[in-house]
Amino acid sequence: MENNKIAVGLDIGTTKIVAMIGRKNEYDKIEVVGIGKAKSLGVKRGVVSNITQTIQSIQQAVDEAESVSGFKIENVVVGIAGQHIRSLHHSDYITRDNADEVIEETDIDDLVNQVHKLVMLPGEEIIHVLPQEFKVDSQADIKEPIGMYGGRLEANFHVVVGQVSSIRNIGRCVKSAGLDLSEITLEPLASAQAVLSQEEKEAGVALIDIGGGTTDLAIFKDGIIRHTAVIPFGGNVITDDIKEGCSIIEKQAELLKIKFGSAWPGENKETEIVSIPGLRGREPKEITLKNLSKIIHARVQEIIEHVFLEIKNYGHDTAKGKLIAGIVLTGGGSQLKHLRQLVEYITGMDARIGFPNEHLAGDSDEALSSPSYATAVGLLMEGLDKDVKVVEEAVEEQIEEEISTSPEEELKPLIEEKVKPKKKSFFEKFTEGLKDFLDNAE
Repeated sequence: MENNKIAVGLDIGTTKIVAMIGRKNEYDKIEVVGIGKAKSLGVKRGVVSNITQTIQSIQQAVDEAESVSGFKIENVVVGIAGQHIRSLHHSDYITRDNADEVIEETDIDDLVNQVHKLVMLPGEEIIHVLPQEFKVDSQADIKEPIGMYGGRLEANFHVVVGQVSSIRNIGRCVKSAGLDLSEITLEPLASAQAVLSQEEKEAGVALIDIGGGTTDLAIFKDGIIRHTAVIPFGGNVITDDIKEGCSIIEKQAELLKIKFGSAWPGENKETEIVSIPGLRGREPKEITLKNLSKIIHARVQEIIEHVFLEIKNYGHDTAKGKLIAGIVLTGGGSQLKHLRQLVEYITGMDARIGFPNEHLAGDSDEALSSPSYATAVGLLMEGLDKDVKVVEEAVEEQIEEEISTSPEEELKPLIEEKVKPKKKSFFEKFTEGLKDFLDNAE
């Protein structure tokens, strides 16, 4: 049962939409059985701006993945990003009725559900509530309070908030493309799952995922997510600047950036020139690589400084918050030449490029371990870890069949198995709420 579980990650990005189908092999690594990608036309800065086009692109990516893999895709795990995402810290407590009983999972759920009742700004909704440390009575810094005695349970939470309308638009697109939404996850969290090691999360690390429309940041320390942010610039603003600065069309600007672009202007000589064909009947344009890298450098520097400000706001300068493992860069934008050196120069932190290959099976396609697929791999991992639901549904069907044929006795173990389902995370409840909302809106 477990081994044949197929999951699908759907990364709805600003430049591309990727559908990735995979399963776990016997070594617990991920085997990608199919991948489809489509140009994303209806998404601006991580937010859906044209529903019809986004639906078409999703269908195109899904069809391609289906034909490559031979599997039919029904439900997907989707990532959410965009400039409307913000995160805040909040601490809350509950007083337990009976301090003589040990703290159980249900107490933590009560606490998490209480945080979910926080009043947000109009039009905002809580996406994730992630507990950080707990405090039982007056004992602080507890990682895992289950099984302890105590009357007052308190916790610090990392709360991620997003715009209701943007979340619903994504849900709407997925549904209209004929798919079910099994879960929505914050994209920086998905990318982090794909490219960071446990040691890095313990030591303290900042993951910077430079996409086409947004740059996502996730900061971990002591193995716990500490800060998330979505900055509304990405690779596309670099392309736009090249387009404006050199007076060329976007397609040419994008090619220039990928083929000749560098984030470090020092290395190009004045004499290195690229000639670009002019538009119909016009003279070709000559562009010096030095100018090109100056344009790129200025914009990349701005993006990095934005991110570095967030890292400092989190408290990297303090002894307690120091990120020992430095920075991991991923996403399509991380493939820019000399970006790592520039990041190290501006921030004074160590940096490496993050490839999502650690969790992929050994014989996976080279292309899959490109940083541009980090989010898709992370969403796929998220889907594969959520195998409880599938098992539950299977048991339910079995019970229905058995009821029609068999006596009480045979039913017992099945019913007992059914009585103790794994608890739904708040997030699954939220996703179900969203599904109901979309169904009613039809």
